[in-house]
Amino acid sequence: MTMDVMEIQEILPHRYPFLLVDRVTGLTKGESVIGYKNVSISEPVFQGHFPDHPIYPGVMILEGMAQAGGILAFESMEMTKEEAAQKVVYFMSIDKAKFRAPVRPGDKLEYRISVIKQKGAIWMLEGKAYVDDALVSQAELKAMIVDK
Repeated sequence: MTMDVMEIQEILPHRYPFLLVDRVTGLTKGESVIGYKNVSISEPVFQGHFPDHPIYPGVMILEGMAQAGGILAFESMEMTKEEAAQKVVYFMSIDKAKFRAPVRPGDKLEYRISVIKQKGAIWMLEGKAYVDDALVSQAELKAMIVDK
């Protein structure tokens, strides 16, 4: 299953400049999702992080993983579009976060998220981020789908 940014916006409430998933290239309901973000020098965050040495912030990488995980959770639950429109994903915790290499403008940041376990509205996910198949960040994410 693939999704473009317009389909992603039907699922996630995020919008520019905080929508951090450009495309989903693979999704297996209840198991995993692969998506990516093209990191551009025109990102507003680079005005301050850092003007003379632009590095994509780790917190933005984690947020992108969380958004990809939200897409996975929403697509895995048996809900109509109307039901899903009344829900939102809240992240409860981010554990074991590691940053292994800097992400720079021009990089294609690929998120690979898999389900560790799921019970009801609670999801535990393993998130990994790659650039050119090199691991740049990883974390465990815990989220809950709730009513708006």
